Parts: sequence; C-alpha cells; structure tokens
Amino acid sequence: MPQITVERSSGFDHVDWNAFALALHPVVVEIAAARLEACKTRVLRTEDDVVGDVVGGTEPSGPAIVHVTLALLAGRSDETKAKLTEAVLDLLRKHIEPTDGVSAVHASAEVRDLDPSYRKYES
Repeated sequence: MPQITVERSSGFDHVDWNAFALALHPVVVEIAAARLEACKTRVLRTEDDVVGDVVGGTEPSGPAIVHVTLALLAGRSDETKAKLTEAVLDLLRKHIEPTDGVSAVHASAEVRDLDPSYRKYES
C-alpha cells in the first residue's frame, strides 16, 4: 500500500513516468501518511483510446488520456483524498508537456479505499 496505477495513452510516450512516480511518492507520504517504501506505481500504456467521436492514435491530431488511481488502506477522510487527488493533477500538469499530435489532454485522478480483503507479502 499504496497501490498506484497510471493508465495513459500513446500520446504520452514522451513523458518520463519514472520521474512522475518519484515525484508522486513523497506527496502521497506527506498527504496520506503513507510510508515511502510502501509506495508502488505501475504505468500502463493503453492501445485503444476513444474520446467522444475521435479515436486516439488514428487522427492527425488526436486526444490523449491519462488516469491515475491511488488505492490506499481505508481510513483517510474525504478531505485528505480530495487533497491528494488535486496534488496528483498538479504533478501531471508539471510532467506532461504539450506535444505534436495531441489535440487535447484528458487527465484525471481518483483515490479509493482498498477492499478489506487486501493482503500482501514482501520477501
């Protein structure tokens, strides 16, 4: 915990996602009282994206999508979750530079509670 997933379209191939994760982890520690060594981020590149009636990757200048999900152990207030979500969006703004071929950026983030069945092991 926290389990962080970044789903992003090919329009963000130029972004340094490792730098984004390294900047995000201390923010999660500060806002959500997580342990730095417990922060784990996976970045998943999506292949098929559609925004409205535009298929991403097929138009000369199409949209790009990025969505960040932060799954935390239950117990954070709605205010803490909202503050963390806003911080994620601020970091995305800093790490996503405009690029040719991207007509619009659709960025979003959410914080959710892990299910009570969540378990893990470290070795």
